[in-house]
Amino acid sequence: MSAIRTERLLLLQASADTLGAELVSRDALGTAIGVAVPDSWPPELYDADAVRWTINWLAEHPENADWSIYYIAEAPADAASRPRLVGVVGYKGAPDEQGVVEIGYGVVPEHRRRGFASEAVEGLLARAFADARVRMVIAHTLPELVASIGVLRSTGFSFDGPGNDPHEPAAIRYVLPRERYEQLHPDDSRSGSPAVRVSGQSVT
Repeated sequence: MSAIRTERLLLLQASADTLGAELVSRDALGTAIGVAVPDSWPPELYDADAVRWTINWLAEHPENADWSIYYIAEAPADAASRPRLVGVVGYKGAPDEQGVVEIGYGVVPEHRRRGFASEAVEGLLARAFADARVRMVIAHTLPELVASIGVLRSTGFSFDGPGNDPHEPAAIRYVLPRERYEQLHPDDSRSGSPAVRVSGQSVT
């Protein structure tokens, strides 16, 4: 299983098997990915229909499995403890012809306001912009979701106007061009920031 490692989190790549387990029960999901799953699972706006859609998408795009869903797990403080599942984050497909990637995210209620969503988004951004094809990352949210907008602003996104999702006509769009990301994230030798690692390989 591919993983993105940040300072406090493990972003564990979903597969058809783990997603299928998720449709069975929380216990099945926990066994499949080796984490403790809270009773509050799943996060808002991430439901069985989203899981089924992702399973179908992976079946149609097996070569782009890295551009799909990741489970957000809080890394344990010691080797004897299991990671705790706190949310989900992911890409809505591989870069398009214009080099645009869309992301989404959600955290269960009891683990909000701890910076987990922002940290997970930073992990996705590092992985995305490590791919030379990516020119811009976008995200959609709703105007009333103040916390979600806060996550986007804190990770460098800026408001870009109404969204273009026919299923969410009230959605608004935020964008983060590569140039802006690189201004915010100079290389580690200058910034001193910890590297984000993908399957053990540094991507920042």
